[in-house]
Amino acid sequence: MTADVFIAGVSMTAFGKRPADSVKSLTAEAVTAALSDAGATVADIQAAWFSNTRQPMLEGQNTVRGQVALRPLGLTGIPVVNVENACASGSTALLQAIHWLRAGAGDIALVVGAEKMVFPDRPEQAAAAFAGGTDIHDRAGVLAYIEAMGGEDPGPGRSLFMDLYAAQARAHMARHGTTQTDFARLAAKNHTAARDNPLSQYRTPMTVDQVLADKPVVFPFTRAMCAPVSDGAAAVILCSAAGMVKLDAAGRAVRVRGCALVSAGDRAPADLDNHIGRRAALAAYEQAGIAPADIDVVEVHDATSYAELQQIENLGLAEPGTVGARAAIGDFALGGRTPVNPSGGLVAKGHPVGATGLAQLYELTTQLRSEAGARQVENARIAVAENGGGFLGVEEAATVVTVLERAA
Repeated sequence: MTADVFIAGVSMTAFGKRPADSVKSLTAEAVTAALSDAGATVADIQAAWFSNTRQPMLEGQNTVRGQVALRPLGLTGIPVVNVENACASGSTALLQAIHWLRAGAGDIALVVGAEKMVFPDRPEQAAAAFAGGTDIHDRAGVLAYIEAMGGEDPGPGRSLFMDLYAAQARAHMARHGTTQTDFARLAAKNHTAARDNPLSQYRTPMTVDQVLADKPVVFPFTRAMCAPVSDGAAAVILCSAAGMVKLDAAGRAVRVRGCALVSAGDRAPADLDNHIGRRAALAAYEQAGIAPADIDVVEVHDATSYAELQQIENLGLAEPGTVGARAAIGDFALGGRTPVNPSGGLVAKGHPVGATGLAQLYELTTQLRSEAGARQVENARIAVAENGGGFLGVEEAATVVTVLERAA
């Protein structure tokens, strides 16, 4: 039996374009708020994990990023681990901290993700950073995959990932009769939910028609169906049972029931039963001893609205090909059968890559504490986050699925 691990404190900054901020200032904002939320001090932290992906390419801080960002806060002398695993970096860092606690190496750990992505004067570096999420030695293979899935060559000025997702979306449309309106409905749901999230990058509710009428990116996506470039940070204070007693955090603590990281497999494109998201979900469910029917609220990695649809299927919340119809009757909206992305998701809340996975856990912890206000999911007890990143072969390069439970 593995030892219990709890979330004692969480925070996230407002996401968006923050020209006056740096990785250091965003880190300081998130860590200070998480410590306050946990009732902890800097002296309580025994080890830290730092998630960031863009600083080497955009700022030149190639190494010791965590040590540099945490030093001004007085977090010195303790173990600091730097984690980069594409968009799954934050959740990967969390998993490493969980293992550290379960190994008995300590009782209280900090996990923080911070990303400064908005540099209008550095378009070439920004484009290279996105391209680096695939195998840079096999660009021809990536383009061949896009073409084979019914996509088109990437256009100038947009992320390669939009074309990868668009190709997969077109294949799903061909396979199941999914429509552009199905994707738009998920995007409208998230943009509308973000109205009640004060930390979201976009807070303007949208209708399905407004999403469809937004600026085209690559078919079937419009801008409102795609995650924006964002600055921001998020932090989590993890502890063992002994750490929870030390922090006197039992009243608001959230238990980590399961956390599974998997990497890209070598499957056929149509073999979605072995999709990385599906494999990660099954592994996390087995750890947690739950089934999809037990889940009350979900945050998924909707870098595009197609990705949300795919991950709803992977998590076993809907049979393949049925997400569109079920979204139309509100199953995945607040008040529905299984609310997905009540935070607004990546398409509205924002996507500062290294912080994204931890921001999902901020939202779910807030939900399980019944502190989400107007976006609260009633009686939420079990929550699941899916956080994927990169692209390798025919799917994401890494995916983490985490299961949380209300502890009190």
